[in-house]
Amino acid sequence: MNILQEKIALLCDSMCDLPRGFIEKFNIKVVSARVIYPQYEYIDRVDIQPEEVYARMPQEIPTTAMPPLQEIQEIFDRIRSEGFTHVLAVHISSGLSGTFQAVKLITKDIKDMKVEVIDTKTLSMGTGWLVLDAARNIANGWSFEKTLENLKKLQNKMHLYYVIETLEYLRRGGRIGLVASMLGEFLHLKPIISVNLEGKYFTFCKAKGRKKSIEKLIELVEQSMKDKPFNLAILHGGAKAECEAILERLRNLPNLREVITSDISPALGVHTGPGLLGVCFHEV
Repeated sequence: MNILQEKIALLCDSMCDLPRGFIEKFNIKVVSARVIYPQYEYIDRVDIQPEEVYARMPQEIPTTAMPPLQEIQEIFDRIRSEGFTHVLAVHISSGLSGTFQAVKLITKDIKDMKVEVIDTKTLSMGTGWLVLDAARNIANGWSFEKTLENLKKLQNKMHLYYVIETLEYLRRGGRIGLVASMLGEFLHLKPIISVNLEGKYFTFCKAKGRKKSIEKLIELVEQSMKDKPFNLAILHGGAKAECEAILERLRNLPNLREVITSDISPALGVHTGPGLLGVCFHEV
């Protein structure tokens, strides 16, 4: 197919944490996770917001579910009806959610559109930066293959680190993975959590207490990107003031090209609890 005949749709999930303005500007399609309380099931970021989840904790701790297969099917039907010829679907790590596998299942029999489903092996703005890069390249007229090739290169440059107040919510949700140690919590050691090559959480390092763990996040950005131009996202879960303080510390770095701040989606916040702070960055 001639590049001029390509009409490329971009699909992501609500757990990429890309701010709404970008989703709307680039007409990015979104499938939404679910946040489930005993009495009601909410659509992630649509009819429940992060602060609502935190306000009900720790008395009420919901569960989460990946986007329903029916919703995924409906969004592909809509994409087809809008005349798209290609679909690039960019999703949260398969090591943390079943979303990637669900989208693969729905798309395996699609023959009338070319579909590529990407397991980003990361989450939040680790996925969000990949979605945004692809959106901009599609808007600039890049071909499907060139956009896909660039996304895969950028995927290898992504760094994501975060700290949380307590490991209790990760434990409850079964997301604890390679992050461990009751002893560490007893000693007030805060793990700096990252994702490994399999897209699962692990403890990158530890710091004593919250203040030092936040300093470590800042230090990781400064040292990793010392002489390189980079883009940065600063993320929070119910910790807006501390997020803004990190922004103030990092926004004037001479090699910083773009900075985005975002709260994490309710579906992610369920598993971290209030108090998350994170940084996600990549060389440009």
